[in-house]
Amino acid sequence: MGGQSDEQVMTLADRENWILISADSDFGELLANSPVMAPSVLLLLRADKRAESLASVVLANLGQVMDDLAEGALVVISDTRIRTRRLPMKAGE
Repeated sequence: MGGQSDEQVMTLADRENWILISADSDFGELLANSPVMAPSVLLLLRADKRAESLASVVLANLGQVMDDLAEGALVVISDTRIRTRRLPMKAGE
């Protein structure tokens, strides 16, 4: 989705009911600073950023995090752990 801002990507993902998978921590910051319930984001903060490695990590952990993602969450998979925060992360204003 090159050329679109993170906000535009999030809006499209919400409208299309997509789950975003990214290595860009800006998506986590956007969720933390807004009262949105969607889209869910699977954030990959891994040292090994090769596509095949990231795909393997997603597939290996998808069963563990799928329910959270379906309900609305930010899931962060790092080299050492998995963290989940349910949406909204910030109360409505």
